[in-house]
Amino acid sequence: MIIEVRSYRIKPGRRAEFIRLFETRAVPALQAHGMKVTGPFLDVENPNKFVWLRSFPSLEERDRMKVAFYEGDLWKNELEAIAMPMLDSYDVILCETSPGCVFDVR
Repeated sequence: MIIEVRSYRIKPGRRAEFIRLFETRAVPALQAHGMKVTGPFLDVENPNKFVWLRSFPSLEERDRMKVAFYEGDLWKNELEAIAMPMLDSYDVILCETSPGCVFDVR
């Protein structure tokens, strides 16, 4: 399984607004394209940062799902124009699970 660890730095004072958009609009759209989403995880030391995970069965499926989402009408015609101005920056770490990987998020 392929996991993206995504760290977002939001412009000061806009994290709550971004999280609402993320949870109500982006996550359902990502899931509709087959992506598994875990999070968001709010940074307790930085009020302008959060982390989330996005997972895919393989690199090939990751490419397919990302193209479907980012080339789709919802992202191109609505979400991109709302979300991107709120972001200061972001990082993505691309990981592959090891054979003994355990998912136990409670």
